[in-house]
Amino acid sequence: MISVDNLAVEFSGHTLFSDVSFTINENDKIALMGKNGAGKSTMMKIIAGAQNATRGNVRTPKDAVIAYLPQHLLTEDNTTVFDEASKAFSHVYTMRDEMEGLNKQLETRTDYESDEYMKIIERVSDLGEKYYALDDVNYDSEVEKALKGLGFKQEDFKRLTNEFSGGWRMRIELAKILLQKPDLILLDEPTNHIDIESVIWLEDFLVNKANAVVVISHDKAFIDNITNRTIEVTMGRIYDYKANYSHYLQLREDRRAHQIKAYQEQQKFIADNQAFIDRFKGTYSKTNQVSSRERMLEKLEIIEIDDIDTSALKLRFPPTQRSGDYPVTVKDISKSYAEHVVFKDASMSISRGEKVCFVGRNGEGKSTMIKAILGEIDVEGDCSLGHNVKVGYFAQNQAALLDEDLTIFQTVDEVAKGDVRTQIKNILGRFMFKGDEIDKKVSVLSGGEKTRLAMVKLLLEPVNLLILDEPTNHLDLKSKDVLKEALQNFDGTLILVSHDRDFLQGLSKKVFEFKDQRVIEHFETIDDFLVRNRVESLKGLDL
Repeated sequence: MISVDNLAVEFSGHTLFSDVSFTINENDKIALMGKNGAGKSTMMKIIAGAQNATRGNVRTPKDAVIAYLPQHLLTEDNTTVFDEASKAFSHVYTMRDEMEGLNKQLETRTDYESDEYMKIIERVSDLGEKYYALDDVNYDSEVEKALKGLGFKQEDFKRLTNEFSGGWRMRIELAKILLQKPDLILLDEPTNHIDIESVIWLEDFLVNKANAVVVISHDKAFIDNITNRTIEVTMGRIYDYKANYSHYLQLREDRRAHQIKAYQEQQKFIADNQAFIDRFKGTYSKTNQVSSRERMLEKLEIIEIDDIDTSALKLRFPPTQRSGDYPVTVKDISKSYAEHVVFKDASMSISRGEKVCFVGRNGEGKSTMIKAILGEIDVEGDCSLGHNVKVGYFAQNQAALLDEDLTIFQTVDEVAKGDVRTQIKNILGRFMFKGDEIDKKVSVLSGGEKTRLAMVKLLLEPVNLLILDEPTNHLDLKSKDVLKEALQNFDGTLILVSHDRDFLQGLSKKVFEFKDQRVIEHFETIDDFLVRNRVESLKGLDL
């Protein structure tokens, strides 16, 4: 369907990748994998036509529709949600409006024999042929179904897009993509900032109704559920596996094991021949054999072993003083903004050492509850922290709050106190910021690097109540695993808001569900909660 031919990208004397070729077939669901900096997003931008390659090209069939969702969105601020989503059909509306305008001209013009009049008739005829050949679709109805499927309510349709968070704006962009019914959907980290129900809905759509899909994601459960093929970008080339992510990991290990074995055998072969050359060089009777072996070694192509990212986040939450028995107590609290009720008469108590997660659609009150617990907003009812509670809070937009004019070192030095200041370089090294990297400006860091830096700031002081609101956004799979292990070993109390099902697995045995202005307590793991609610979650979310 779509052919990627001999792509190469070079900059500043560095080759990102070269001679990359593969075909994207109809109904392929491809995970584009590789360590940070391997070139995944660059390759996706080239396929989308948003960036040019140094060499090579992408061949697409005529009239093929390619839809691209980048990490950073460009949704306009001065339009309504419904109108923004309706831009998916802008080509249809443009044809319709042009036809209406031209027909009005024909009604008023009297120069029936002129060339200009005939050109208008020809243009109306051409547009009409294309317009009326389109499927008979109620476009407004399609927009409504898509928006409701992604969690918008009827009353949201006429609100301006600038009233919504980045997560909701991403949903608007997703709606526009899904409505175009593209031949190929390119998604770069699509699950960041959207809730579990919407992720499940998106999975269902991509698996059952989308054509070809290429996705970059650090959400293991998401990519495992939707993909049937994995393309790994590594060391400037690609490996193509007809397998989902989990199976790909096994196949990649097998490949490296074969490479290592072949490399070791080749090195022994080289050593044996070099020993023969060294031993018999200058011996007249062995001259031809020595020369032959020397030529053979010169032409020998050395086997390379694929590079693996051995860098790893070293993360351990420092111990702190013991808190009271109930670090968080919430009793009959309510919160409204004007006429909008977020939740009412909500109650919860969280015991010392308990690890709980908040789940629910965006806008149902998870972050609002956190702000209430932290005392950042006024609420009706009682909300209090227990004795000797020391809070560490990682906000959903924590990485975005960093000062982009500071360097990595300055960012940490600004908040470090006492003896900690002498350990800043060591601390940054544990978070994979080493050597000259600590002098980089925050403005040039990737999303994952900013998240790691924001995490450093969180760990500068010991805490016994951790509140983390979407901490895994932009973190790679390895860093997420390290963070998860650190949280499992954390001996304090944890409140976790996350849309990442794989990350949540095994981290809590209590779920607080935010839904329909209520907070419902479930004494079960996130897996049990999702199994019980999956069918219900998908009801009414069909396009």
